Amino acid sequence: MLRFFLFGALVPAMLIVGFATVIGGWAWSVVLILLGALLLLGVYDLLQRRHSLLRNYPLIGHLRYLLEEIRPEIQQYFVERNFDGRPYDREVRSTIYERAKGIHGEQSFGTERDLSAIGSEYLVHSIAPVPEPAEPPRVLVGGPDCTQPYAMSLMNVSAMSFGALSGNAIRALNHGAALGGFAHDTGEGGLTSYHLDGGGDLIWELGSGYFGARTAAGDFDPAQFADKAADDRVKAISLKLSQGAKPGIGGVLPAAKVTAEIAGFRGVPEHVKCVSPPMHSAFSTPREMIEFIARLRELSDGKPVGFKLCVGSRIDVLAFCKAMLAEGITPDFITIDGAEGGTAAAPLEYEDHVGLPLTDGLMTVHNALVGTGLRDRISLGASGKVATASDIVIRLIQGADFTNSARAMMMAVGCIQAMVCHTNKCPVGVATQDPKRSRALDVVDKSIRVQRYQQAVVAQAVGLMATLGVQHPADLTPHMLRKRVSATTVRSYAELYEWLTPGALLAETPAAWREDWNYASADSFRINAPHPAARCVRRRPRPGRS
Repeated sequence: MLRFFLFGALVPAMLIVGFATVIGGWAWSVVLILLGALLLLGVYDLLQRRHSLLRNYPLIGHLRYLLEEIRPEIQQYFVERNFDGRPYDREVRSTIYERAKGIHGEQSFGTERDLSAIGSEYLVHSIAPVPEPAEPPRVLVGGPDCTQPYAMSLMNVSAMSFGALSGNAIRALNHGAALGGFAHDTGEGGLTSYHLDGGGDLIWELGSGYFGARTAAGDFDPAQFADKAADDRVKAISLKLSQGAKPGIGGVLPAAKVTAEIAGFRGVPEHVKCVSPPMHSAFSTPREMIEFIARLRELSDGKPVGFKLCVGSRIDVLAFCKAMLAEGITPDFITIDGAEGGTAAAPLEYEDHVGLPLTDGLMTVHNALVGTGLRDRISLGASGKVATASDIVIRLIQGADFTNSARAMMMAVGCIQAMVCHTNKCPVGVATQDPKRSRALDVVDKSIRVQRYQQAVVAQAVGLMATLGVQHPADLTPHMLRKRVSATTVRSYAELYEWLTPGALLAETPAAWREDWNYASADSFRINAPHPAARCVRRRPRPGRS
């Protein structure tokens, strides 16, 4: 241990003395101060009990913590290849930045990806491509009970709250949405002045905390909701059941982060921990949820109302389908969030091991609605790692009508994937409430970048569809997307997955769906009969015993 202390002190000391010898004069005073500081730090390392590494390797052990601190930057900038970074690889990030800056985002010399790898997917181009339409197609969101339908773009800004993002980032996103004519989801943190600042079309998200439309006790306040929903900039209402990053749990904003401004927007006490419950208090069953959606539509004077969820069980999906059939009420849209979503900070266990990926969740909901004869009344949105035109087209093939993007939109306003969103130390002022950091984000410049990025990606998606031989998303089919399933076998999505025909679940339920269909109930989100695999008797502790 002593030799490491001596070595750790000797090397810096020699460098300092050498510096002083060259400079001379006053530099010796600096030398004495630095050597004294090193000596004190080394003694402290030997005596402290918190870090075993520093007790055994005083002074030099600090190098480990320094290298650990800069590891993400070293990995991102010097180690990872163009196509294997996570969550977004360098190719995708570069494409986002270039398109946001008005550069085409092209590359030369062929792909770097292994197209023969098992699991790789590709789109099937037509030998006779069709001309691109003069204007990108839009999706009219609004069912039979909606009196103010909204024409949704193929790509929109996904849910991100003020509090998670800085005020300047929210303003840039909204100004960009206004310039490009696409929608901006507010996130569940409330309808704020930052969202309203640019005049962009808004989807007001209402979570279990009912922020901005809640009573003092935290329950839903219909009067507040109706007043804010009447704003012309609010084009639709989205009821958040769960989100991809952390399905099944609520959120907590620490008391220190509940500033007067955030407290005012959310309708919560200032400097008191702000909690979003995991479950809504306004309803507890699928039937009650559907009735609540009808109430929201009435209070918003007929604007489109839908809900967002990360799918867990197919039984849950079938339960709310049964509730729609029983009540004769349908939402105007459903947004499916994939478990790969991630703008929200979440425990590792939830990010990695809870919820269905977007592909599985989207096709589950699409098939359930088709099978119950409800698909033509409800639009489907897809949210989860949508960044490029191929992401959009693939999701449209899998059953979506439109897509939402969060992290890619953050990159369009300057995010560098520093992965410190939850620390309030975002280096570019996007995911922070620190005014010194957020001031660096220029709203005018970044809003133009958001508009350029969205416009370029949608234009490329329209071009891709024309390459596939179609001009409208409704004409895309599962045959146009194929996946390599072995070294010698490629299958289309039409072959790999079951696609229900309209009303199939109501007639003779397909065998693969029969058990889940029977278990699903319009009166409960819980399975009303045990699954065969769960029928084993498990020993439970007696009350009062550990």
